[in-house]
Parts: sequence; structure tokens; C-alpha cells
Amino acid sequence: MRPYPRPVSPLLGLILLALGGAVTLQAQSPPASEPPLTLAQAIDLALAANPNLAAARLRQEVARAGVDVARQRPNPELTLEETKETPHDAATLALPIETAGKRRRRIALAEAQVASGQAGLARAVADIRARVRRAFYALAGAERRRAETEGVLRLVERTRDAARDRFTAGDVPRLDVVQAELAVAQADNDLQSADGGLGAARANLNTLLARPPGAPIAVRAELWEGGVVDSATAARAAVTASTELAVLDRGIVEQRARIALARAQTPDPTVSAGVTHRSPPEFDWGWRAALTIPLPFFTRRGAAVQVEERTLAQLEAERKARAAEISGAVYAAAAAAAAQRQAALRFRDQILPRAEEVERMAEDSYRSGQTGLPALLQALQATRDLRLRAIQTGTDYQNAVADLESAVGAPLP
Repeated sequence: MRPYPRPVSPLLGLILLALGGAVTLQAQSPPASEPPLTLAQAIDLALAANPNLAAARLRQEVARAGVDVARQRPNPELTLEETKETPHDAATLALPIETAGKRRRRIALAEAQVASGQAGLARAVADIRARVRRAFYALAGAERRRAETEGVLRLVERTRDAARDRFTAGDVPRLDVVQAELAVAQADNDLQSADGGLGAARANLNTLLARPPGAPIAVRAELWEGGVVDSATAARAAVTASTELAVLDRGIVEQRARIALARAQTPDPTVSAGVTHRSPPEFDWGWRAALTIPLPFFTRRGAAVQVEERTLAQLEAERKARAAEISGAVYAAAAAAAAQRQAALRFRDQILPRAEEVERMAEDSYRSGQTGLPALLQALQATRDLRLRAIQTGTDYQNAVADLESAVGAPLP
């Protein structure tokens, strides 16, 4: 009787790729009713339809309406009197008079609030761009993991069929068939997990694009595409174009307008004039005039001005501290993104081509009888692990680019 070969472990059986060829990093796009999206298209869709941005734009409309409110002037007051004493009838019109440029400063504050809202909207746009990038490439990576897992399932199914044929012929024991079936079950379980990850990635991107979470969507991307600017260029972009610093700068301008308005809060006089009627025997028709001036005995503007000035000092200190933090974060993010890009390019240009070559050589060696099945399976296991690491490295690189964009606070140059 021919001796049985040594049993193959279930783990090695999972990656039996000898008869099926290599599974590449090119993902099979899921069926969709529309062509795959590029990153630029996804960002455009998000900027046009994202509900958070829509809410931010509505806040801008509120701020612009505030300018119209600030332009309004105080209304006059009409007082009508009917008294028992003389004069029995009186009508008085009073008009408050704003002094110290209150209206002009109130308008300036409202316009500064509009500018602050515009800076806040720009920051929201930058945040959406970074979130879309992360979700976009997370979906691209999930598609590739799913394709890799599906390829493994197809191969272990062929391995199971081959094991059954060899068992029927009496070449291998029943244990090989059981191990192959276990490998198929495990590969199918892995495929279900990959489908779950793919569905979650689609839902995340669909939500950012204001689409139904379960809507079919596919992306067209390479995980190593795009470039990275150097740290010095990114730091300059952060200083000149950072939306976060722009929000702080607009906040400082707005606070200075608040100080100017607080300093203008001097007492406003009220001029009034009226007519009287029925005061016999002195007169039938008469008139009266008055000037009312509030006396600042108990409430003065000094305390309010001091509060606004200290708030300005706080904002300026926060801006200085945040600028230093952003500069450090930009340098760190640029260095991390550059390192991740180099790793992704090494996988694409060096590691994966050599891994495929090793796979072919191992298969040829096994077919020619120079090596045994364990050596082939070990080589195939290593190449599959390299493909999965290449997918993860590409995803990490795109996340690093998103981190760099977030640190800069603006689209990268």
C-alpha cells in the first residue's frame, strides 16, 4: 500500500492558490446602477449635497439677515394721554437718538459675524473633504479585501474538489477531504466578514454623499495614487490657507468689533415733543418739548468693555497657541504620509511583482516534482499575506494624506 502523505493543516489549505493563479489588487466592482466614482466626483457630490454643509450655509443666511437687523434705527414712540387734570388731552412723540456711532459699530459687528461664518463654512468644507477621502479609500480597500477573500474561496473550493477526486482514487486519506471542507467553510466565513466590511464602507460613503446608506456604489481608485507635498510646503499652506486659523482670525476681528460697540454704549438722549388740548382757561391747544438723558450712576460701560477686551486677549493667545500646534501637526503628518507613500510604492513596484514571481516559481517547482506541497503552500501563504499587507498599506497611506489635509486645514497644493 502506498504511504499516505503528511496531512495539510487547515490554515495552509485556506490559501491553496496553485491551480488558480494570483489574486491581484484590482477589485471586482460590485454591481451598481452607475459607473464607479472617482475621488474628485465623490468630493463634488459631498460638497453639493452633504446635510452638514447645507446647515452651515443656512447659518450664513442667518448671519446675513443679522446685518439687516443691525442697520435698523430705533423706532419713535407715540404716547396718547387722557387725564382728569388739565390739560385733559396730550399726544407726545419721543425719538431716541443713537450717539457715539452705535449703529455703525453694530453693523460692523454683524458684518464681522458674517465673515466668521464664511470661515466656519470653509472649515466645514475642509472637514468634509478629509472625511470623504477616508471613506472613499476605505471603500476601495474593502473592495480589494473582498476580491482577495473571494479568490481564496474559489481556490479552496477547487482544492476540495481535487481532494475528493484523489480520495476516491485512493491517493489520499479522508482527512485531506475533511481539511479541505474545513478550509472552504472558513474561507466562506471570511468572505461573509469581508462583505460586512464592504457594506459598512459603502454606508459610510453614501451617508457623506447624502445617499441612502444601502444604495449601490463603487469607486475607481488605486490605493497608492496621489502625491504628498513636503513638510515646508505644507507648513506654508497651513499658515496662509488654514481654515482653522481663518476661523480664529475672523473671531478676533469680530471680537474687536464687539469692543468698539461696547465702548460706544454711552447713554442715548431721547427728544420728545407733543401737543396738549383742553386746558381751560389758559389755552385750548398747547405744546410741550422734552429732552431725556439717562444718568450713568449705577450701570457704566467700563465693566462691559473690560470683559470684551479680556476676551480678545484670550482669543489672541488661543490663536498663537493653535498656530504652533498646527505647525507641529503638519510636519508630523507630512512625514507620516511620505513614509506611507514610500511603503505603498515599494509594495507596488518591488514587493508584489517579486511575490508573484516567487509564486510562479513555487508552482512550477511543485509541478515538476522538485518540491513538495508544504513548500508550495508556504510560498502561497506568504504571497497572500503580502497582498493583504499591500492593501492595508495603501489604505494607511490615504488616511495619512487625509490626516495631512486635516492638519493643514485646506486642500493640499
